[in-house]
Amino acid sequence: VQLQASGGGLVQAGGSLRLSCTAYGLIFSSRAMGWFRQAPGKEREFVAAISWSGGSIFYADSVKGRFTISRVNAKNTLYLQMNSLKPEDTAVYYCAADPRGVYSGSDYGMDYWGKGTQVTVSS
Repeated sequence: VQLQASGGGLVQAGGSLRLSCTAYGLIFSSRAMGWFRQAPGKEREFVAAISWSGGSIFYADSVKGRFTISRVNAKNTLYLQMNSLKPEDTAVYYCAADPRGVYSGSDYGMDYWGKGTQVTVSS
């Protein structure tokens, strides 16, 4: 099983980025998926999650209205559209797979993790 995240980079505050995460070796269409992030010196935190069908979506309060999570099951790919980026969004972003069809509510419930992609927002 492999989750490959991409799309990170350096962007100015107020800018946008779109992250992608392509899954290999698992039944992507049956699993909830999530994005998490970890800033230097901080604990990993939840960003967004989406159910297997896309019908159930959750966001952290800090990103509501700015980030949009989506998925295309036919492409085994998860996305995170990030708009109005702020310096505090700077972190390594990880995608993760939940064995359940709906997000369990905890990162401890995720069983596969990608290696992460760096997002840096300059002020």
